[in-house]
Formats: sequence, C-alpha cells, structure tokens
Amino acid sequence: MSKSTTKLLDAKGVRHDGRKFNELRPVSMKVGVLENADGSAYIEFGKNKIMAAVYGPREVHPKHMSVPDRSVLRCRYHMTPFSTDTRKNPAPSRREIEISKVIREGLEPALILTDYPRTAIEVYLEVLQSDGGSRCASITAASLALADAGINMRDLVVGCAAGKIEGKVVADLDDVEDKEGEGDMPMAMLPNLGQVTLLQLDGKFSRKEFDEAFKLAKDGCMKVYDIQRKALMEKYFGTEESGEQ
Repeated sequence: MSKSTTKLLDAKGVRHDGRKFNELRPVSMKVGVLENADGSAYIEFGKNKIMAAVYGPREVHPKHMSVPDRSVLRCRYHMTPFSTDTRKNPAPSRREIEISKVIREGLEPALILTDYPRTAIEVYLEVLQSDGGSRCASITAASLALADAGINMRDLVVGCAAGKIEGKVVADLDDVEDKEGEGDMPMAMLPNLGQVTLLQLDGKFSRKEFDEAFKLAKDGCMKVYDIQRKALMEKYFGTEESGEQ
C-alpha cells in the first residue's frame, strides 16, 4: 500500500469508480470453456479476466512425489505478459509463486483428496487482464473448474476482498484502490459450511475496522457465490439464469 495520490472517495462517500462502500464490481462466470481440460472456467471480476483449467486426477510425475492415501493438489497462478499496463516478464515471479501456494491452501479444505490416492490434481490459472483482487477471482474460478472436472468436493470455494481507503472500510478493492488505499483483506470461504479457508491482511486496521472488513468480505463472498452457483447450474442444467450482477 502506498500513500494515496488519487481522490478515492468524494464528499458523499462515493468511490472513484462510482460504487458505494459495500458494492462489488460487475462479476460474470462461465463453466466448461476449454475442450482440452478435464474442467475449466472463465471469470470476469471488474476488469480482471482469468481462465482456470483443471487436469486430473492423473498419475503423479515424478512418481516419488505421490502420496499413498490421497491426491496431491498442485496450483499454478500465472499473469500473462499483457495482463498489466506495462509488459510483465513471462517468468514466474516471487509473488506469483506465493499466490499459487495461497490459492492451493485455500482450495484444499473443500476437496476430498483421500478419494484419489497416489494421483495429482493440477489447477492452472492464467490472468489475462489484472485489476486488483485477482487472487480472490482466481480461487473462485478454480473452484468452478474443479467442480466441472467432477472432483469430489465438500463445498465450492468463493473469494472476495475488503479494504480501507481514506479511512473508510469498503468491499472489493480495484487496482487503484489496492495500490493507493490503506489496507487490503482478501478472504476465501466455503459458503455452505461457513468456513474461512483464506484470510490475509495488508495494512493497519483497528479492531472495529477489522470486524467491518470481515463482514463486508464475507457478504461479498456470498454475493459472488450466488453468481458462481448460477454459472454451474447453467452449464449442467441449462437454466436461463444469468451469471451477471
């Protein structure tokens, strides 16, 4: 977080992109978008555009990495060179490696990995365009792709962040707010089980601000879950329900 150089809130508390403090960016999702993957999903979360693909369960390579009583979950989060306003080095950065680990740990509680011993389940996330909050959008898309691949799950996983800008706690930071705001709190949860699987915090929050941010992130997760569930139903039951908010 850096010191703000952009007016992020006006006198009426409206954010720089016209949203209210608890309002999410537009979200849409689609399931089964790649023929060559076992499961796939595409998400647009604000200006984020992210593709998720799942392969497996399949044989582990190298074989000595296999675990006798469960499957090994592998995740790769990658930002394409054209995903940011300046060309990004295509080689994996330290941040991408860290986010890959965070996403894997956020997904694992939802998966029944013991149903697939001595195998690997691989999740690939390609960020085509980044706009802040890409780890939460990625974990939401990855969960859809895992469900599309038929992996046994206890629940879907859904992600949404909250943060603080100019002293005000708000939901779902975009890229400008993420860079110039005072705090960011990404969250992922199992919406039906009510369990939090990812909670990170960047910046300083008072206890009251933390409670407000936690509630906003949780409420945001439930709103995203409605869209996530409709996208899955549309793929398998052909409902007319739209995946947009």
